[in-house]
Amino acid sequence: MSKTIVITGATAGIGLEAALQLAAEGHRLVLVGRNPQKLADAAQRVGAAGAAGVDTFVADFSSLNSVRALATELRARLDRIDVLVNNAGGVQDKRTLTVDGYEATFAVNHLAGFLLTELVKDRVVAAAPSRIVFTSSQGHYSGTMDFDDLGFEHGYTIMKAYGRSKLANVLYTRTLAAELADAGVTVNALHPGAVATDIWSGAPWFARPVLAVAKRFMRSPADGGQTIAFLAADPSVEGRTGGYYDNNELKTPSELAQDDAVAARLREESARLVGLNA
Repeated sequence: MSKTIVITGATAGIGLEAALQLAAEGHRLVLVGRNPQKLADAAQRVGAAGAAGVDTFVADFSSLNSVRALATELRARLDRIDVLVNNAGGVQDKRTLTVDGYEATFAVNHLAGFLLTELVKDRVVAAAPSRIVFTSSQGHYSGTMDFDDLGFEHGYTIMKAYGRSKLANVLYTRTLAAELADAGVTVNALHPGAVATDIWSGAPWFARPVLAVAKRFMRSPADGGQTIAFLAADPSVEGRTGGYYDNNELKTPSELAQDDAVAARLREESARLVGLNA
């Protein structure tokens, strides 16, 4: 049965590859990205791959107003959302603030997806049995959660910020899965593998030669996208929720990622930061 699948960060890398794989299965793909030309190019490729239909939406996940506008458009233009894949992400060499005044890695990788999910959650519930998927990372194992300094005003490094944002993905997955357990919506997070994509273009100059060599040994974007496609539509994971997957296998996340009190506190803080009622 064809599903309507929304994928953020869908114009390149694992997001685009997942869209292509899901298109080949005959699903309707809804692609979200920042660049209109890249979106048009991606839509052409996804359509040619066999999608039942392709829609595109422009949104900048470094702006919460842009995310709100995206949610409004999705609600207006889509009659259903069977699967929401929160895949958009990035990293920053130096501590950078978004237009909303939040540390950019945390804002783009967690707060934007959190806000979008909360704003369209009822549409996903209405389409049950349905799914929500978060692209996290094994980087969450080194992630910390300091609620007195979520934005790393002190001690910022690219990997600390990345690890925290990816830990936030797994923690939100946990609390959202619990909330929607009886609503017919599964919520899962994944590590796509070490993938050779452009997400690390924001890495510091001194790390780029190392990354260039490392990319030779990384998984292809197509391989990375496969786990997204698996959690989005594979029948074998129907009804399985609250999990963290690596290479299509359920894995135990970090100890901190399993802390329900931390997950609840993060959700309260996230709702406050994006202007939602907790």
